[in-house]
Amino acid sequence: MVHELSQHHTIANRFLAELRDVNIQKDRQRFRFNMERIGEILAYEISKTLPFKRVEVETPLGVANTYVPSQNVVLAPILRAALPLHQGMLRIFDEAENAFISAYRHHHKDGSFEINLEYLSCPNLSNKILIVIDPMLATGSSMELALTELVKNGQPVQVHFATVIASPYGLERLERLFPNAHVWMAELDEELTAKSYIVPGLGDAGDLAFGPKLQD
Repeated sequence: MVHELSQHHTIANRFLAELRDVNIQKDRQRFRFNMERIGEILAYEISKTLPFKRVEVETPLGVANTYVPSQNVVLAPILRAALPLHQGMLRIFDEAENAFISAYRHHHKDGSFEINLEYLSCPNLSNKILIVIDPMLATGSSMELALTELVKNGQPVQVHFATVIASPYGLERLERLFPNAHVWMAELDEELTAKSYIVPGLGDAGDLAFGPKLQD
């Protein structure tokens, strides 16, 4: 299932507008903060789809009945760009376990690239809710590789992909490869260039959050 925040007019639209704005992007702290806020909203929306159980809570005056999530959540950000988005989601899923994946584009001289994975740290995923986090869903290659490696550590009962901006190409790829997964995004952009950049997009989320890196 696909869930797009921008299909409804909410405050998330303002946060996304600031993320895209070339002038506001100059403030790295503001960029990270807006990523975190969208992460909080995505986590809240995802929580609506999770299994819950009934519990009794003792108050100073009696007993209250309520419902709380019944299965553990594992947040899995793809480093480094996903860290601010992950931080926002972690504020909502504050009891979540965490996996970390280091994946990046290795560019070749002919303009092509491949996704390299250098590091993975993961808890047991059996019978848990897995949320794979990456702010830009361009080709879907990083998400595909991440999930393929993560599920070697156990089979989750639900898989969610959380992103800020997606391309139709990347979205179609995840839907085709993982038809039972949920894909959550702030907005779906219309174009993926020949170099696999999303347009209008927002630029390199990792560089905007943490500063430019040396090119490989």
